[in-house]
Amino acid sequence: QVQLVESGGGLVQPGGSLRLSCTASGLTFSNYAMNWYRQAPGKERELVAGITSGGRINYATSVKGRFTISRDNAKNTVYLQMNSLKPEDTAVYSCNARYDDYRGYVMDYWGKGTLVTVSS
Repeated sequence: QVQLVESGGGLVQPGGSLRLSCTASGLTFSNYAMNWYRQAPGKERELVAGITSGGRINYATSVKGRFTISRDNAKNTVYLQMNSLKPEDTAVYSCNARYDDYRGYVMDYWGKGTLVTVSS
């Protein structure tokens, strides 16, 4: 059974930092692209950052230069370091593991999410 468990969310003041972690089990972690999504109240879910199995990284424009995604395949864990946090970063952050064989087979797994609140 595949599980993705996020941790590290919480309340932080504007300008502060948090590091989110997502640990996976039940899958061959190194074969999966790992992504962080977020969903703010009343808004659609958006991709925040992603890292492929080969280490290619992409960021949403709104977080570029402030957030850093990384992965540790030995620990089956992906991280999201969030610096210079803004109130508009407040959301539930969810971890996604995606396997794509580029021949039509795609598998997605999701964590339950962790709440990040940026407020003074």
